[in-house]
Amino acid sequence: MVRFGFPLGLLFLSAGAANSFSSSSMKQQHYLTRTTFLKSSAVSTTDDLLTPKYQVEPIAIRIGHGFDIHRMVPIQDAGQPIVIGGVVIDHKDQKWTDADGKYVEKGGIYETQLGVVAHSDGDVIYHSIVDAIFGALTLPDIGQVFQDTDPRWRGCDSSKFMDHACEVMTRYGYRIGNIDVTLILERPKVASFKPTMKENIVRLLKTTPGRVNIKARTHEQMDSVGELRSLSCHVVLTLERMEDADE
Repeated sequence: MVRFGFPLGLLFLSAGAANSFSSSSMKQQHYLTRTTFLKSSAVSTTDDLLTPKYQVEPIAIRIGHGFDIHRMVPIQDAGQPIVIGGVVIDHKDQKWTDADGKYVEKGGIYETQLGVVAHSDGDVIYHSIVDAIFGALTLPDIGQVFQDTDPRWRGCDSSKFMDHACEVMTRYGYRIGNIDVTLILERPKVASFKPTMKENIVRLLKTTPGRVNIKARTHEQMDSVGELRSLSCHVVLTLERMEDADE
């Protein structure tokens, strides 16, 4: 039995599908045939999730958009740090707005280390990229593939999701054209971390630095982002058809 893609033992191929992938020919009709998600509360076939009934046409360029947002709270409430682009964001105490009045007067400022509330590690860049890759291929969103009710993803390193998205992209005959990331958070500042974030994306998606860009901006102290109660990310990317992909 051949193990496909996801390193946590998530997916297994039937013998028939394994034979399909043993050659360089990777036609869509063979993609993930009769595979299943294991140990899930509702067993779902990847035919349903990652192989639509219609053809994912082999067009030259595909465009995807991804978005993610997570709450930020004092790290003792989040139970995990801020992780962005695979980097733990070390920071000084920040002026977080206590909208519920848990630590100070409601709406007051509480100085604290921050963490991200999420089922996995809450990496907004990685999640947005994965969502954009799936979207470009007209596949279900990341929340359907990696459900936040599944205990396997509790605290999961989101690089695992990136690994799987790269595998899916490659199996459909595509590679990264370019990636443009817009990270939106008021604080902490992330400029010094951006080079490492970029290196991580390049490595995980098997691409080159000239195809990956990361921008960061604040929200001008407006709404939950401006009050340090959330952070978000937009990603736009293109996928280009590989020259040796089977038509």
